Amino acid sequence: MAEITLKGNPINTVGTLPSNGSAAKDFELTRSDLSIAKLGDYKGKKVILNIFPSIDTGVCAASVREFNKMASKVENTQVLCISRDLPFAHSRFCGAEGIENVETLSDYATGSFGKDYGLEIADGPLQNLHSRAIVVLDENGTITYTEQVPEITQEPNYEAVLNVLS
Repeated sequence: MAEITLKGNPINTVGTLPSNGSAAKDFELTRSDLSIAKLGDYKGKKVILNIFPSIDTGVCAASVREFNKMASKVENTQVLCISRDLPFAHSRFCGAEGIENVETLSDYATGSFGKDYGLEIADGPLQNLHSRAIVVLDENGTITYTEQVPEITQEPNYEAVLNVLS
Protein backbone atom coordinates (compact mmCIF):
# COMPACT_ATOMS: atom_id res chain seq x y z
CA MET A 1 0.00 0.00 0.00
CA ALA A 2 1.33 3.43 -0.91
CA GLU A 3 0.35 6.49 1.10
CA ILE A 4 -0.28 9.50 -1.10
CA THR A 5 -2.11 12.75 -0.50
CA LEU A 6 -5.01 14.65 -2.01
CA LYS A 7 -4.60 18.36 -1.25
CA GLY A 8 -2.43 17.39 1.70
CA ASN A 9 -4.87 14.85 3.13
CA PRO A 10 -3.54 11.28 3.36
CA ILE A 11 -5.12 8.56 1.21
CA ASN A 12 -3.87 5.11 0.26
CA THR A 13 -3.58 2.89 -2.77
CA VAL A 14 -4.43 -0.83 -2.78
CA GLY A 15 -0.77 -1.77 -3.28
CA THR A 16 2.51 -0.52 -4.65
CA LEU A 17 3.67 -0.09 -8.22
CA PRO A 18 5.51 -3.03 -9.76
CA SER A 19 9.29 -2.89 -9.41
CA ASN A 20 11.81 -1.90 -12.05
CA GLY A 21 13.13 -4.92 -13.91
CA SER A 22 9.89 -6.87 -13.55
CA ALA A 23 7.67 -7.85 -16.45
CA ALA A 24 4.63 -5.64 -16.89
CA LYS A 25 1.34 -7.41 -16.25
CA ASP A 26 -0.87 -7.87 -19.26
CA PHE A 27 -4.01 -5.78 -19.38
CA GLU A 28 -7.25 -5.37 -21.28
CA LEU A 29 -8.33 -1.74 -21.51
CA THR A 30 -10.97 -0.09 -23.66
CA ARG A 31 -9.97 2.26 -26.47
CA SER A 32 -12.05 5.28 -27.45
CA ASP A 33 -13.56 3.26 -30.32
CA LEU A 34 -14.60 0.59 -27.73
CA SER A 35 -12.11 -1.99 -29.03
CA ILE A 36 -9.84 -3.74 -26.53
CA ALA A 37 -6.15 -2.91 -26.13
CA LYS A 38 -3.73 -5.44 -24.65
CA LEU A 39 -0.12 -5.01 -23.59
CA GLY A 40 0.99 -7.32 -26.42
CA ASP A 41 -0.35 -4.80 -28.95
CA TYR A 42 2.65 -2.58 -28.15
CA LYS A 43 5.44 -5.19 -28.20
CA GLY A 44 8.54 -3.84 -29.92
CA LYS A 45 7.88 -0.27 -28.73
CA LYS A 46 8.78 1.54 -25.56
CA VAL A 47 5.58 2.34 -23.69
CA ILE A 48 4.78 5.16 -21.27
CA LEU A 49 1.75 4.48 -19.07
CA ASN A 50 0.46 7.88 -17.95
CA ILE A 51 -2.10 6.95 -15.30
CA PHE A 52 -4.42 9.41 -13.56
CA PRO A 53 -7.78 9.77 -11.76
CA SER A 54 -9.84 11.62 -14.40
CA ILE A 55 -9.20 13.39 -17.67
CA ASP A 56 -11.73 16.03 -16.56
CA THR A 57 -9.42 17.57 -13.95
CA GLY A 58 -6.82 20.25 -14.59
CA VAL A 59 -3.68 18.31 -13.64
CA CYS A 60 -4.77 15.15 -15.45
CA ALA A 61 -5.56 17.13 -18.59
CA ALA A 62 -2.20 18.91 -18.33
CA SER A 63 -0.35 15.58 -18.17
CA VAL A 64 -2.15 14.32 -21.29
CA ARG A 65 -1.24 17.55 -23.12
CA GLU A 66 2.41 17.33 -22.02
CA PHE A 67 2.77 13.67 -22.95
CA ASN A 68 1.11 14.44 -26.31
CA LYS A 69 3.92 16.95 -26.98
CA MET A 70 6.55 14.55 -25.71
CA ALA A 71 5.26 11.66 -27.84
CA SER A 72 5.87 13.59 -31.03
CA LYS A 73 9.56 13.91 -30.12
CA VAL A 74 10.51 10.38 -29.05
CA GLU A 75 11.01 7.52 -31.48
CA ASN A 76 9.51 4.04 -31.20
CA THR A 77 7.51 5.04 -28.13
CA GLN A 78 3.78 4.82 -27.48
CA VAL A 79 2.14 6.89 -24.74
CA LEU A 80 -0.96 5.34 -23.18
CA CYS A 81 -3.07 7.66 -21.03
CA ILE A 82 -5.12 5.51 -18.65
CA SER A 83 -7.98 6.30 -16.28
CA ARG A 84 -11.35 4.92 -15.21
CA ASP A 85 -13.15 7.59 -17.27
CA LEU A 86 -15.56 6.34 -19.89
CA PRO A 87 -14.01 6.06 -23.37
CA PHE A 88 -16.46 8.76 -24.52
CA ALA A 89 -14.89 11.27 -22.10
CA HIS A 90 -11.47 10.47 -23.54
CA SER A 91 -12.75 11.00 -27.09
CA ARG A 92 -14.40 14.29 -26.20
CA PHE A 93 -11.28 15.63 -24.49
CA CYS A 94 -8.84 14.55 -27.20
CA GLY A 95 -11.09 15.90 -29.96
CA ALA A 96 -11.50 19.27 -28.25
CA GLU A 97 -7.78 19.53 -27.46
CA GLY A 98 -6.40 18.21 -30.77
CA ILE A 99 -4.61 15.38 -28.97
CA GLU A 100 -3.24 13.01 -31.62
CA ASN A 101 0.06 11.57 -30.39
CA VAL A 102 -1.16 9.57 -27.39
CA GLU A 103 -3.70 6.80 -27.02
CA THR A 104 -6.32 7.02 -24.28
CA LEU A 105 -7.44 3.81 -22.62
CA SER A 106 -10.18 3.22 -20.08
CA ASP A 107 -10.25 0.81 -17.14
CA TYR A 108 -13.95 1.54 -16.54
CA ALA A 109 -15.23 -1.99 -17.14
CA THR A 110 -13.48 -3.91 -14.35
CA GLY A 111 -10.88 -1.71 -12.69
CA SER A 112 -8.52 -4.68 -12.90
CA PHE A 113 -5.63 -2.62 -14.32
CA GLY A 114 -5.62 -0.35 -11.25
CA LYS A 115 -5.67 -3.33 -8.92
CA ASP A 116 -3.05 -5.31 -10.86
CA TYR A 117 -0.65 -2.37 -10.93
CA GLY A 118 -1.32 -1.49 -7.25
CA LEU A 119 -2.47 2.04 -7.98
CA GLU A 120 -6.21 2.00 -7.34
CA ILE A 121 -7.10 4.48 -4.60
CA ALA A 122 -8.36 2.54 -1.58
CA ASP A 123 -10.02 5.30 0.45
CA GLY A 124 -11.03 8.95 0.50
CA PRO A 125 -13.08 10.96 -2.00
CA LEU A 126 -11.34 9.44 -5.04
CA GLN A 127 -11.76 5.84 -3.87
CA ASN A 128 -11.72 3.31 -6.74
CA LEU A 129 -10.14 5.78 -9.19
CA HIS A 130 -6.48 5.48 -10.21
CA SER A 131 -3.73 7.38 -8.46
CA ARG A 132 -1.42 9.53 -10.53
CA ALA A 133 1.46 7.31 -11.60
CA ILE A 134 3.89 6.71 -14.45
CA VAL A 135 5.20 3.33 -15.58
CA VAL A 136 7.70 3.07 -18.46
CA LEU A 137 8.28 -0.20 -20.30
CA ASP A 138 11.04 -1.19 -22.69
CA GLU A 139 10.38 -2.86 -26.04
CA ASN A 140 9.98 -6.25 -24.34
CA GLY A 141 7.48 -5.15 -21.71
CA THR A 142 10.01 -4.91 -18.88
CA ILE A 143 9.45 -2.06 -16.44
CA THR A 144 12.29 0.46 -16.55
CA TYR A 145 10.81 3.31 -14.49
CA THR A 146 7.93 3.91 -12.10
CA GLU A 147 6.72 7.01 -10.33
CA GLN A 148 3.92 7.08 -7.80
CA VAL A 149 3.21 10.82 -7.69
CA PRO A 150 2.96 11.54 -3.94
CA GLU A 151 0.35 14.33 -4.20
CA ILE A 152 -2.61 13.85 -6.58
CA THR A 153 -2.62 17.56 -7.48
CA GLN A 154 1.02 17.46 -8.70
CA GLU A 155 2.16 16.61 -12.21
CA PRO A 156 4.57 13.73 -12.78
CA ASN A 157 8.29 14.21 -13.38
CA TYR A 158 8.34 14.54 -17.18
CA GLU A 159 12.12 15.04 -17.29
CA ALA A 160 12.75 11.75 -15.49
CA VAL A 161 10.56 9.96 -18.03
CA LEU A 162 12.50 11.50 -20.94
CA ASN A 163 15.82 10.53 -19.31
CA VAL A 164 14.71 6.88 -19.08
CA LEU A 165 13.79 6.85 -22.78
CA SER A 166 17.20 8.07 -23.97
